[in-house]
Amino acid sequence: MGFLSTNSSRALASVHRISLALARRHFSYSSLLANSAASFCSQRPQQTIVSGQPLHETRPAMLKSGELTPGITAMEYFERRLALSLSMENDSIAIVPGNTVKYASGAVFYEFQQDTQLYYLTGWNEPDSLAILEKNDSNANDDSVVFHLLVPPKNEYIEKWEGHRTGVIGAKDIFNADESTSITEIQTYLDLLISRNKHIYCDYPATRLKSSFLGNFFGSSLASNKIKKSKNACETIDDLISKFRSSKKIHTLSPLVDKLRAIKSPSEIKLMRQAGKISGRAFNQAYHKRFKNERTLASFLEYKFILGGCSGNAYIPVVAGGPNALSIHYTRNDDVLYDNEMVLVDAAGQLGGYRSDISRTWPVNGRFTGFQGELYEVVLNVNRECIKLCSESNNLSLSDIHRTSSDMLYKTLSKLTGFQNLTRNEFTNKIYPHSIGHNLGLDVHDVPNYSSSRILRENQVVTIEPGIYIPDDPSYPSYARNVGIRIEDNVVVGKSDYTVLTIEAVKEIADIENIAKNGVTTVYEDDVINIRG
Repeated sequence: MGFLSTNSSRALASVHRISLALARRHFSYSSLLANSAASFCSQRPQQTIVSGQPLHETRPAMLKSGELTPGITAMEYFERRLALSLSMENDSIAIVPGNTVKYASGAVFYEFQQDTQLYYLTGWNEPDSLAILEKNDSNANDDSVVFHLLVPPKNEYIEKWEGHRTGVIGAKDIFNADESTSITEIQTYLDLLISRNKHIYCDYPATRLKSSFLGNFFGSSLASNKIKKSKNACETIDDLISKFRSSKKIHTLSPLVDKLRAIKSPSEIKLMRQAGKISGRAFNQAYHKRFKNERTLASFLEYKFILGGCSGNAYIPVVAGGPNALSIHYTRNDDVLYDNEMVLVDAAGQLGGYRSDISRTWPVNGRFTGFQGELYEVVLNVNRECIKLCSESNNLSLSDIHRTSSDMLYKTLSKLTGFQNLTRNEFTNKIYPHSIGHNLGLDVHDVPNYSSSRILRENQVVTIEPGIYIPDDPSYPSYARNVGIRIEDNVVVGKSDYTVLTIEAVKEIADIENIAKNGVTTVYEDDVINIRG
C-alpha cells in the first residue's frame, strides 16, 4: 500500500526536512519579527498556512519561529521520539492514541485535553488522532525510525462548524510525520504495521482511555457508511493486539515515556518557571482583596492567570474556607468566606500545556491570630526545610523527603498546647494523610509510573506541599479545630542545589499581612509575562 512505502532516501528526511521547514517559516515572517510589539499586534498577519492549532504563522504572539507548541521546537519533539526509540526493541512499533472531545451532556462538550503522551511526543493537539513510532533496526537514527500520524482528514462541512483542521498533508508538512493518513484507515493501516513487526509497545487495553473517537467521528454530518460503522479507535487497537497476541511480544509503553518525561528539558523548565511566576503574582494580588465567597476568589485567580499570559487553570482549583479545607481535594468552591477563618487555596495556571501547582493558606481578614500563626509556622517551617532537600547530591527520593516531613510535623505539632497526647498513627491517618509531593509537568501528577521511591535526579520538577488538617473533634484543642493549612511550591531538582519556580507567591506571615493591608507594591505585578521569551 502506498501510504506505508519506505523511501530509500529517507536517511536525509526528518532532520533535513525540519531544518528546511523551519528556515522557510522563519524567512516568510522575518518582516513580522522585525516589528515592534505594538505594531506586531495591531494587524493580523497574513496567513499562508491553515492549521487546527496555533502555529507561529497564525499566532506569532504565542510562538516563536520554529516552535510547534509554545516554548517547544519541532526539533525537540523529534529528539523526544528518537530518545524513545532507544528504549524500544528492533522491529517494533509504539502505539499512542490521542483523546477525543468529551461531552458533559447532550451537545455540551468539555474543553479538549490531549493525551499527554501523544502531546509530549508530537506536539499534536487536535482530537481523534493516533501516533505510531516504528523502529526498524538497532540504529536509533532517522533512517531507522518512522513516525506515522493518523489524523482527521480535511472536511469542509465539519470545519465550517468546528474550525480548521491541519489534515493529513499538514501532519507531514508541519508536524514532520514520515507517513500520514486519515484516521479512518486505522484498521488496515495498523493491521499491516503490527503484522510486519515483532514487538508492540502500547498501554493495553487502549480502551482505558474511554475514547469514543472514530465511532462517532463525524456524527451525522457525513454519509460515509465506512466511517459510521467503524469501531472506535481504541477498540480497534485492542482487537488487533488481541489478534496478534500469541505471535507478538506486547510491552507496556507508559514506563518508557514516563522515564523521559520525568527529567525536564531547559525549554520545559522555562515554561514552568513562567507559569509559576504568573500564578505566584496572582496569589499576591488575591491576598489584598476581601472576597465574600469562594467562587469569586477562584474566578479572580483564573482571570489573573490568563491576564498574565497563561492559557487558563492548570486544574480545577481548590478554594476552601474554614472547615472546607479539611477536604484535601475540595472543589465545590460554593461557600461564603467568613472573616474569622482562613482560606486554603490550591490553584495555578498552565502555559504551553505545562502546569504550575501552588497552595497557600491565609486569613480571610488579612491578619493571623496568635493560634493561626502558630499552626501556620509549623507547616511553613517544614515546607522550607523540605525544599532544601531537593538536590541530587542529597541522594534522597520523594518518599525519603516525605518521611522527613512527617517526622518534623509530628514532632513540632506534639509540642503545641492540646496536642501532647497525639499518637503517631492518629497523626498519619487524620492530620497529615497525604504525601509531601509529586512530579509535575504536562500532568499535575506527572508520570505516575515514575516511582516516588526513586532517587531525585537533576531537572526533575516536584512539588513540596506539607499540610495539616485538624478535624472538629473534642480530642483536639478548640483553637485548632476545623483548620486546614497547606503550603505548596514547585521545585526544580539541581545537582547540588534547587530552584523554586513559584517563589513569587509570598508565604511568610509578615509578607502576607503586609500585602493584605497595603496591596502589592512592586510595579511588576500587573505585567504580562512574555511567553515568547
